[in-house]
Amino acid sequence: MQLSKAYIPTQKEIPADAVIPSHQLMLRAGLIKPLAAGVYSHLPMGWKVMKKVMQIIREEMDKIGGQELHLPVLNPIELWDETGRNTDFGDEMFRLKDRRNRTLALAPTHEEIICDLARKFVHSYHDLPQIWYQIQTKFRDEPRPRSGVLRTRQFMMKDSYTLDRNDAGLDKAYDLHARAYKNIFTRCGLKFHIVDASSGLMGGSGSQEFMIESSDGEDTIILCNHCDYAANLEIAASNVMTIDSEIMNLEKVHTPDQKTIDQVSGFLNIKSNQLMKSLVYVADNIPIMVLVRGDHEMNEVKLQAYLGGPMIRQAHPDEVQELCGAQAGYVGPIKSKKPIRLIADLALKDQHNLTTGANENSYHFTGIELERDVQVKEFADIRGVNNGDQCINCGNELRIIRAVELGHIFKLGTKYSRSMKAGYLDNQGHEKPIVMGSYGIGVERIVAAAIEQNYDERGMVWSKRLYPYLIHIIPVQGNDEEIAKTAEDIYKTVQDNGFEALVDDRDVSPGYKFKDADLLGMPLQIILGGTWKKEKKIEIKIRQSNEKIFCQLSELIPFIQDYVNQR
Repeated sequence: MQLSKAYIPTQKEIPADAVIPSHQLMLRAGLIKPLAAGVYSHLPMGWKVMKKVMQIIREEMDKIGGQELHLPVLNPIELWDETGRNTDFGDEMFRLKDRRNRTLALAPTHEEIICDLARKFVHSYHDLPQIWYQIQTKFRDEPRPRSGVLRTRQFMMKDSYTLDRNDAGLDKAYDLHARAYKNIFTRCGLKFHIVDASSGLMGGSGSQEFMIESSDGEDTIILCNHCDYAANLEIAASNVMTIDSEIMNLEKVHTPDQKTIDQVSGFLNIKSNQLMKSLVYVADNIPIMVLVRGDHEMNEVKLQAYLGGPMIRQAHPDEVQELCGAQAGYVGPIKSKKPIRLIADLALKDQHNLTTGANENSYHFTGIELERDVQVKEFADIRGVNNGDQCINCGNELRIIRAVELGHIFKLGTKYSRSMKAGYLDNQGHEKPIVMGSYGIGVERIVAAAIEQNYDERGMVWSKRLYPYLIHIIPVQGNDEEIAKTAEDIYKTVQDNGFEALVDDRDVSPGYKFKDADLLGMPLQIILGGTWKKEKKIEIKIRQSNEKIFCQLSELIPFIQDYVNQR
């Protein structure tokens, strides 16, 4: 491609609203253009990279027996009502009405549509198993689109679905996808972690996420440096050392205007790990008081999972007052105004001499013994993991890092097939629900991740797998007829040998060309300048290492072939 004819609108300045490196570079290098908040056009060079990612995905999905299909983006809302997810997705799902006033959804995912196809196609165990996949545009009305293509309202996703006879079949399909995902991300040149995760709105019995480390990531993951333990913060577990303390008598103390953990610990001159947070939640209109240690954070995902999946929320101030007889900050499990279910975190089980609210404004209880004073019947792991906590597998320290999700795989089980009555007859003639799995990859996220992991102060550094063009030819003195002719000949030669090339034939300064070449980040730069004029040698710059090599024209193609083969 001749750069003078290409639509690659590079820009020098960093856009003011672009914060993370991948967003800045994708805009500066002309890979994308914003149309509206969270909506981007993929420009030619960016789309070339997207197509390479999608080709890798297709190859790996086909290897595991996947059958590619293409599903409608417009979905009858009644299908989403069957599973209850029309309500669950809330405002995140785009809805519209047609001219006959029928409500349609713009699909954020396609479990319902797959289930509808399955119940029309699958009748017997002979029809199973199946692996169906697509690469398609999805829509989600994100409240705060941000981070470039990492969080958008319209995006490309590879979503696949497995249909099986039983859990054993699902386990096999799940493992096939896990291996395929490893291959996809490895072939894309990415460093990633596989972490245990919450299933969230998807439901089901288990899930894993494929994550890359990023200081700008919106997810938090927990890793052990000494074993393979890895989990999303939402479900991560850890061992906690019990705080040594003596058994004391229960005492009510005056704590005027001391509501927060920091305020109470400072006022009473005790450590935060000797305090107990008493938090009031509502689940399916039933109040619950949750107890966690003062230096820990309550994990709502874990609480929701422990309760069996109902939607939970923090109680409103008037509800707290009505239940406990005090404001938040002064509530506790002793002598509440009304009966309330108590759930305590496991870290409190053997803790002594605790302090929490006394259900009276401006007062706290000290010396609390849960067994003696409260008689808590329910203990569960409902706290978040802290940096430095002990790994539950090996006992070594855990670390907390920010991360970006690239892919997510789910064991759905029969959640959707039961709701939508998608079943089959087994070999005994008995009706059974289809056992399903769901698996997603964000295509744009792979592109952004590849940039996040491969850039320097000058621009992008494309790997040998995802580059838009392998070679960037730079005739330094473009108005020199010999150099221009040689650049044209090299361009034709590399193209004839099957290598994708970009030639900068623009009438601009050498400095401008070099800056754009580094910004665009093609693996090899072929420079025709003074060295060619004086010695008839080609200068080759390897973008990743900035190493410079000089060779004869006859040595160019063998060099490129060797470079490509050194993967």
